[in-house]
Amino acid sequence: MAELQDMSAGEQAQAVRRRQLSPVELTRHYLDRVERLDTRVGAFVTVTTDRAVEQARAAELLLAAGRDELPPLHGVPIAVKDLTQVAGVRCTSGAAVYADAVAPVDDHVVTLLRAAGTVLLGKTNTPEFGLPCYTEPDVAPPARTPWDLTRTAGGSSGGAAAAVAAGLVPFAHGSDGGGSIRIPASCCGIVGLKTSRGRVSNGPILGDLNGLGGHGCLARSVGDAALLLDAMAVPMPGDPHWAPPLPPGEAFADYATRDCTRLRIGRYRVPVIADAVVHPDCVAAYERASTLLDGLGHELIEVEPPFGPELVPAFETVWAVSAATAPVPAGQEDRLRPLTRWLRARGRDMPAPVYVAALAAMQSAARAAVTATWHLDAVLTPALASPPPPVGAMRDDADPAGDFAAQKRFTPFTAPYNVTGQPALTLPVQRNADGLPISVQLVGRPAGEGGLLTLAAQLEAACGQLPQPPLWRD
Repeated sequence: MAELQDMSAGEQAQAVRRRQLSPVELTRHYLDRVERLDTRVGAFVTVTTDRAVEQARAAELLLAAGRDELPPLHGVPIAVKDLTQVAGVRCTSGAAVYADAVAPVDDHVVTLLRAAGTVLLGKTNTPEFGLPCYTEPDVAPPARTPWDLTRTAGGSSGGAAAAVAAGLVPFAHGSDGGGSIRIPASCCGIVGLKTSRGRVSNGPILGDLNGLGGHGCLARSVGDAALLLDAMAVPMPGDPHWAPPLPPGEAFADYATRDCTRLRIGRYRVPVIADAVVHPDCVAAYERASTLLDGLGHELIEVEPPFGPELVPAFETVWAVSAATAPVPAGQEDRLRPLTRWLRARGRDMPAPVYVAALAAMQSAARAAVTATWHLDAVLTPALASPPPPVGAMRDDADPAGDFAAQKRFTPFTAPYNVTGQPALTLPVQRNADGLPISVQLVGRPAGEGGLLTLAAQLEAACGQLPQPPLWRD
C-alpha cells in the first residue's frame, strides 16, 4: 500500500501546489516516522518539531489564501546536517563540547532552502567536526544504514543518508570535504551529489581556505537531487569561488529529464591509496554500470588513474590543519574524541611552509588530473572499496592512526574529486548477496553538474530502482 514516503520530493511538491496534499499532513507524517523509527537508525541529533509544524501551518495558510506564486519546494520537509547553522537551533557539530550550542545565524544554504519553501524537520547526525567517514559521535547514537542496522551509515553526512534511506525525510542537505556525501549515500543506497567548487555558498561565517568542502544533496533519485540543487545553487555576495551559472531560464532539474547523447566515459578502479583492496562486490557493481553504459551507446575508455600516490600526504596535511583550526572552548580539548585530538595535534605541529606546500601540491595534482581527463565527458569509478562495515569496525580510540588508515582504505575514490573541485555523484547499482546496496561514482566535467545529472539519470533508469529497506513499511 502506497504511503506518503513513497512519493518523491518532486511529487510531493507538485501535490502541495495543486492543493492535493496538506503541508501539515506531510510534515506530521514524517515527524511521526522520526519519532517511531529514528532510535533504530540514529539519523537525527535534534528534531525541530514545533518549528516544523509552525512552518507547515504557514505554508498551508499561503495555499488557503490562493497564492499562485509559490516557491518551488513549498511545504516539502527537509533535514539539515548538524555542521550547518540554523539560527536558534542547536548545532553540535557532532562534538560533546558543543552539545548545548545554539546557532546565532543561518548559513546561506539554510536561508536559500527556507526561501525555496522547505519545512525543517531537524538537524542530522554527523561525527565530530565531520572528520571521520563513519558517524559515531558522543552527542548521539551511531548512524546506521537502514539496510542492515548492524552496519554503518557512513559519514560524515551519515545521519542525512540514513534519514532519506529510512523514509524519515524525502531528501536532505549534506556537506562533502572528502566524500562526506557520497560515502554515506553509497552505504545507504541513495543518490549523493557533491557539487562543484563554488556552486553552493559556504557563507556567511565559514571560510573556504582550501577549497575542499561544499554543500550538496542526498536523495532517493537523481531528479530529487537536481531539484534540491536548484534551491541551493544561488551565488552569494563575497563568495571566494563562483561556479558558472546555468543559461537563463534553465534549471538543473531539467537536465535530469533530458535525453543523453553519446558520451566518452573514462573508467578506472585502481585506488589512489596503495594498500586499499577493492572488494569483489564493488568491482561487480562497477562492471555492471560499465556494461549498462556501453549498452546505452556510450564509449567506455580504460584510463589510468589521474592521481598519483603523492596526492595522499598533501591531502592529509591539509585535512589535519583544517581539524586544528576548528574552534574548541578553552580547557575543553580533552573532551574531544581521540581521532580528533590526534588530527589536531598533527595540524598544530605542521609548519606553515609545509602547509602551503601541501596546498600547492593539491593544486598541481588537480590541474594534472583535469588535464589528463579533459577529453572525457565523465569518469566512472567504484564508489567505495567495500560494502559498509559494522558499526565500530573502523573506529579505534586506542589507535587513531590505525583508525585513519582504515578510513582511507574504505574510501579511496572520493577525496581526489574534492581536490579537483569537480562535481561527483554516487548512484546505487545493485545489491550484494547480503542485500546491501553497492554504488558507483560518476564524475562530471568541471562545473558540469548538468551533464552529470543527465548521465546519472539515464544510468539510474537502466539500473532500475532498488527495493526499499526492510523498515520502510514500519
